[in-house]
Amino acid sequence: MWTTLDDSLCQLGESPFWHPEERSLYWLDIPGRALLRTRGAIDGSPTVERWGLPTEPGCMAPARRGGLVVALRDGVYRAREWGGELTPIARVDHDVRTMRFNDGKCDSLGRFWAGSMNEAKDRANAVLYCLDARGGTAAGLVPMANEATTANGLAFSPDDRTAYWADTNSHQVRAWDWAAGVNRLSNERVFQQFEARPADWTPASPVRYEGRPDGAAIDAEGHYWVSMYEGGQLLRFAPTGERVAALPTPVQCPTMPCFGGDDLRTLFVTTARKGRPAAEIEERPASGSVIRMRVETPGLPVAFFEG
Repeated sequence: MWTTLDDSLCQLGESPFWHPEERSLYWLDIPGRALLRTRGAIDGSPTVERWGLPTEPGCMAPARRGGLVVALRDGVYRAREWGGELTPIARVDHDVRTMRFNDGKCDSLGRFWAGSMNEAKDRANAVLYCLDARGGTAAGLVPMANEATTANGLAFSPDDRTAYWADTNSHQVRAWDWAAGVNRLSNERVFQQFEARPADWTPASPVRYEGRPDGAAIDAEGHYWVSMYEGGQLLRFAPTGERVAALPTPVQCPTMPCFGGDDLRTLFVTTARKGRPAAEIEERPASGSVIRMRVETPGLPVAFFEG
């Protein structure tokens, strides 16, 4: 059921989104320091363009007035056009030697959210920030949540009443009641807690390991889809927390899903290749590529950056 997007190979693909006006898929390669996008019909054999960047891009979103907003290692930048000048919007106050941005996206009101990560993974000092640039003036990066090591799994419910955020290292997805208009989070709770990776586990081990939560997306029914890194699957959860589906992938390390195509019923998933064993790459050659399949329930359209 899965197919691989030609010429989409990355070291670590992340932050995919479907651009409805361009009818293109965008995503990035974090260690490859590149943004990528398709040109041409996605259901045919589109070409893939690559744009090299000065530091690792953690996440991005399309901008209403054209171009992109991108979180690089040291802050959030605005690009007015593909391959254009990167203008800083907001700097982040963290040690760029050990910290960088990771997962993020815009909310429905056009604010850009980005979470950081501790590359040393020695303490839970990652932060989820929000940047509101509506009206043309950025108010700076406002901390919204913390106590994570690797920020991931950011998503918002269709009714703008629930926000989700994951910490990959602790195998946990949290949820909050979210008052979108005033941008306030409350009633923090554990939405999902997955079992830790067993000691000495490998993909060839007979011991079951479901993986740890990476990137996520919400469908039109409000269900939370999360990529399970090293688990070789995507999991779908109802807003109540009930697991309703498990979707095996042809790669060991899916990283983030998004919905695209004109009807938003094509599920695109970025994947990882960097650091994976040679035997795994040989057995799962799609590792690092974008994989896709058709699904019954459509997703939500991408939210644009307003500013």
